[in-house]
Order: sequence, then structure tokens, then C-alpha cells
Amino acid sequence: MHASPNISLRKGLPELIQTYRDFVESQLFPIDLQVVNGPFRSFLPQLNELRKKAKLNNLFNPHLSEKEGGLGLNLLEFAYISEVLGQSPIGHYIFNCHAPDIGNMELLSHFGSDSQKVNFLHPLQKGEIRSCFAMTEPENAGSNPVNLSTSAILEGNDYVINGRKWFTTGADGARFTIVMAVTNPEATSPYERASMIIVPLDTPGFKLLRNIPVMGESGEDYLSHGEILFENCQVPKENLIGTEGMGFKLAQERLGPGRIHHCMRWIGICERAFDLMCRRAAHRMLSPQKPLSEKQSIQNWIAESRAEINASRLMVLDTAKNVQIHGAKAVKEEISTIKFFVANVLTKVIDRAIQVHGALGLTDDTLLSFWYRHERGARIYDGPDEVHKAALSRSILKKYQS
Repeated sequence: MHASPNISLRKGLPELIQTYRDFVESQLFPIDLQVVNGPFRSFLPQLNELRKKAKLNNLFNPHLSEKEGGLGLNLLEFAYISEVLGQSPIGHYIFNCHAPDIGNMELLSHFGSDSQKVNFLHPLQKGEIRSCFAMTEPENAGSNPVNLSTSAILEGNDYVINGRKWFTTGADGARFTIVMAVTNPEATSPYERASMIIVPLDTPGFKLLRNIPVMGESGEDYLSHGEILFENCQVPKENLIGTEGMGFKLAQERLGPGRIHHCMRWIGICERAFDLMCRRAAHRMLSPQKPLSEKQSIQNWIAESRAEINASRLMVLDTAKNVQIHGAKAVKEEISTIKFFVANVLTKVIDRAIQVHGALGLTDDTLLSFWYRHERGARIYDGPDEVHKAALSRSILKKYQS
């Protein structure tokens, strides 16, 4: 583990955090349950107005540099903001820092060509379009990202792409995708077989087959996970990001900070679920004089949740500091640790909150059932718990074996 050096945060960060909190609580909390219960697109005019308001209040794009039209927050500073935004299912969307767009912005900003930045990155940064990221395949284990069937064959000046992807978040309504496809099948290293290529979704040969039902809910727009097909889908070779064979390296660059973003969003969800749980315990009466909160089991859940959320926050912020100083590759142990630890805390806190709500917790009258459906995947995507635990233990044991 790396020691955490002191990093001075910008002046005014506590005030900025409070500004975001006020916006989220006053503007998003009153409508977010209605939005996720849908239909989502019927709320787009209202959500677009909120995005305009975020821009007017200089709160849009907190993760981007000031030159790119953002606030210039570093990874650690943005982590604090991300927790606040995570308390609403539409928080990151309103401020244009939702997945997978935020990861695609980082990717194109660092590795995109000038024309790719003009045609794809800049409209994304302005919030004019959405994007998606196509990597996971139904026929291959997502825990092994070098095992891909989708191919991109260079014919003349164009790549011809064939393959099927699924859990392509936000494909419904997106303008383009970044697809991970095999361009160099004969490469000596399996980590140099794949490349990343931009595919506009109006390209002939691209097809959105369906929004995958997740625990009975298909969702729509950015709250969906698409299954997509590339069938002789032809794009110019200028759509290649970086050089051929860089796909795995680019994916790792994208996933490191992405796991910080996810973990802080999960902590935000935990805080909202915790608040709902405490309110329910305090006000649900078992008899005229006896609230639910007097039950020792409920008190234990509240105490355990508070401790676990606080521990999660400190772990993630510490990891964010170390990523800033040393880079994601140097702190991969910490990144694996927070990924499975916080995902499990999220699962436990939501489950306890549902249990305290009783039958109400199973309904769509609170956000808890939405989060229970959508966030169970936290222990699977971006690397299942078991993969991160195995990687962490191997890394630790190497020091003893050597």
C-alpha cells in the first residue's frame, strides 16, 4: 500500500459541495422517483431544463478542465462531488458526468485524434449527444476482457466490424459507441489483439437488438443496457482510437478512474438509502407509543450501516489521492479493494433499508426497489468481486513468496 501524501484541495470546495447538495436536494429529489418509474423520455424536456440550469449555475461538467468547459476538479475533488450526485439516480446525468459518457470523454480527451475530438468529444462535453461503450459479449466471460469474438477487419480504408455485444449501457438513444474489437488476431500477446473503434450508431450494419430486461425492467435511454449487433458494419480507419492493438491498454486507462467514480456514486446511494431507512424506523409505529426504531435489530442495522459507509468513503478518498499521485497502475491493489468492498456495502445497506420498510420497500413507491434491481450489478460489472479478490490476494502473496 502507498502512503497518502497531503494534497491541498482547492479553496471553496466545501462551499461548492454544498451548492451541489442544495441543487440535488431541491431540484432532483422531488422528481427522481417519477423519472425512474418512467417513461423516461417523457421527462426529457424537464431534465434538459435542469441541465441548462446546471450550466447557468456553472455546475455542468465538474470533471472537465476549465479549458474544456468544466470546473477543473481533479479526481479527488470530483470524488466528493460524485457522492452528492449519486444520491439521485439522475444526478450524474443532469451534470453531464454519467457513465459511460464520462469514461468516453476521458478516453477521447487523452487519446482521440483532432477530428475525433471535433466530431465526437466536443458535442459529448457540451451535453449535446450521448454515447455508449461496447465491450462485453454474451458468448464470452466478461471477467476475461482479452477473450473477444467481435472482429474488425481492415479492408482498404475502412474497418468492417462483425460481432454481438450486450450490456452496452445507454445504447438506446446514443449517437455513437466505442467498440472493442479484435484487429490483430495473430498478435503474440493476447493483450495486443484488440483495438477501440468509434462507430456512429446510424452506420449501416449497426443494430440495437433490444434493451435487456434487468430483473423485469428493460429501461430506456441512458437508464438501459442494450444488446447490439455489428453486421458488416463499415467505418473509416480514421475512427480507430490510438493505434491498432491498444484496446486493452486503453480499457485499463479508462477503468482505473472509472472505479473511483462508481464507488463514490455507490456511497451517495448508500447515504440516500440510509436516510430513508432511518426516517422509516423513526416514524413507522408498531403501536401508538412504540416506533420501529426501538427494535434492537433495527438499531444494529443503522449502526453497522453508518460505520460501513464511513469506512467506504475513507477508503475511496484515500485511493483517489494515491491514484492522483502515483497513477492507477501503481495502486491497483487499492482499486480492487474498494471495488468489491464498497459494492458489498452498497448491497447490504440497500437490503437493510428494504427490510426496514417492509412491504413498502418492495414497491416502486420508494427508490429502494429501483436501486435493488439496478445496483445488484455493482458486484459484477467492471470486474466481479471474485476476480478482484483473487487479483488482490495474488498480489499480496507475491511479496511473501518472493
